[in-house]
Amino acid sequence: MAISISVLVLLLILAVVFLRSGGLKVSHALVCALFGFFLAGTSLAPTIHGGLTATADIVSSLRP
Repeated sequence: MAISISVLVLLLILAVVFLRSGGLKVSHALVCALFGFFLAGTSLAPTIHGGLTATADIVSSLRP
């Protein structure tokens, strides 16, 4: 578990640096995808999924 958290923090820092540098290249996208996969394995995954589902429901119920 400690290794997963360390990798998660490292990938989060790399993703923030890549986004702030102004360009998102293929290598940057790969780091962001790996961050997503590691994040999905943490205890935050159900909370994030619930929040995204609620947001999608609200957006889909809006009528222009």
